[in-house]
Amino acid sequence: MSAAAAAFVVAPALALGSFLNVVVTRVPERRSLLRPPSSCGGCGTEILWRDNVPVLSWVLLRGRCRHCGVRISPVYPLVEAVTAALVVACALAFRLTAEAALAAGFCAVLLTLSVIDAQRRIVPDRIVLPAAGVVLVAHTAIEPSLEWLVWSLLAAGALFLAVLAYPQGLGLGDVKLALLLGAGLGASVTVAMMVGLLAALVPAVILFARYGAAARKLGVPLVLFLSLGAVVALFAGGPILDAYLGLF
Repeated sequence: MSAAAAAFVVAPALALGSFLNVVVTRVPERRSLLRPPSSCGGCGTEILWRDNVPVLSWVLLRGRCRHCGVRISPVYPLVEAVTAALVVACALAFRLTAEAALAAGFCAVLLTLSVIDAQRRIVPDRIVLPAAGVVLVAHTAIEPSLEWLVWSLLAAGALFLAVLAYPQGLGLGDVKLALLLGAGLGASVTVAMMVGLLAALVPAVILFARYGAAARKLGVPLVLFLSLGAVVALFAGGPILDAYLGLF
């Protein structure tokens, strides 16, 4: 895929990121994604189109509402930029194929769930379960195999056992996320879980060093780290898994 074609994907990817911000804000509160139009959280003024251009508007407004000057969270442009980067990466890695579209959608869902979990410590069933079903059906249609279903169930089963062993650190939301990861990654879900859990150890160790036993009550947003592992596995899971198995 050429650089020009990749650049063509950027604009719709940024628009997708803007929509994901709406999902992040409204789905946990069970609000409509369409009505009312986006508005300032401070003064309630409807956001005009020129102030709703992904990333650019936030920069031009210097992260403040045009009308009341209230601060606009940098999470908004960050989600838009990361979405664009992931979608472009999927297009470059998988070309303009059905697999690329599936990978981009997979990444978009993971990003959405990561932000929601980081902000609210929840994994909405309204997102993760339908996404797992759609990814499973789509992946099976693109590459007919029982692999996607088998690894989805294995990943979820493994995390369910972990929840039973350590309920303070894990939840059923993580188990449902594992269904999605297995459906999207197949055997590479093992790489995703290994990378994600290792990455989660870093903040866990820092919290323990700072707060001691009280750190157990703070918790770590595991969805963020499992999603990070999933992105690594999506683009490099095969070589990593082959290299690991080659050690034995």
